[in-house]
Amino acid sequence: MKTWFITGTSRGFGRIMTEKLLQRGDRVAATVRQQHALDDLKQQYGEQLWVSTLDVTDVSAIREVVNQAFEALGRIDVIVNNAGYSLFGAVEEVSDEQIAHQFNTNFMGSLQVARAAIPHLRAQGGGRIMQLSSMAGQVAMPAVSMYHASKWAVEGFFEALVQEVAPFNIQGTLVEPGGARTSFGSEGMVAADAMSEYEGTPVGYMRSLISGYGGDSIPGDPVKMVEAMIEAVDQETAPLRLTLGSDAYKAIHKSLTARLASLEQQKSVAYSTDFETTEA
Repeated sequence: MKTWFITGTSRGFGRIMTEKLLQRGDRVAATVRQQHALDDLKQQYGEQLWVSTLDVTDVSAIREVVNQAFEALGRIDVIVNNAGYSLFGAVEEVSDEQIAHQFNTNFMGSLQVARAAIPHLRAQGGGRIMQLSSMAGQVAMPAVSMYHASKWAVEGFFEALVQEVAPFNIQGTLVEPGGARTSFGSEGMVAADAMSEYEGTPVGYMRSLISGYGGDSIPGDPVKMVEAMIEAVDQETAPLRLTLGSDAYKAIHKSLTARLASLEQQKSVAYSTDFETTEA
């Protein structure tokens, strides 16, 4: 039996993961934005489920809730940073407030949960951190720049973090799912006010795609994705990255292949900018 701390459990991956873990007998400390979102599960599973409200943009609240969860449950084996949403719009369209909230939720929220949990994980001799990223953390498309930026920031900090905490027997995994048939598309996306200047541009094209995106057009099965996440935690050695969904695999493979090819073309230029060495 493991004990998990999961943010953003009201819907989507977080809700499915909570249900799956409770069903198999694990304990879950779940955070929600709305107080009664998990009342049905609490009634069914009782003390097996610990629930707290949490807005991950509130740093002091994060520290308080993480500390309370460890105090209430003792050892927590797995921290899952799941809370997040997507901001849609061209760089020029999104507001300063929208940009700040996107980063405060997706990046700073994840960062601060990890910072609050690490002292506890280190003191207990180890644990796991599972960080929900996205295929958007490896690729970039017009009109989703701020979401991409927040996820690329998540990937950078987390890859470094895994190296920092490895000596304390703390392992971590970045999860990079593609599209999944959850409520994320309808409830987990905020759109900026559209500017007419972007009609007929790549931004306008993406806007039309997003408006019709959903249902059978989304390849990912969220239940299978969550099962793969849980299986990754059950492995003795955590994979650094876990790509989920055929669309994610194809998009990431295409992006990395193109970047590597571009890098190889610049090898001679890169080496030419070093100081010249004199042979003895």
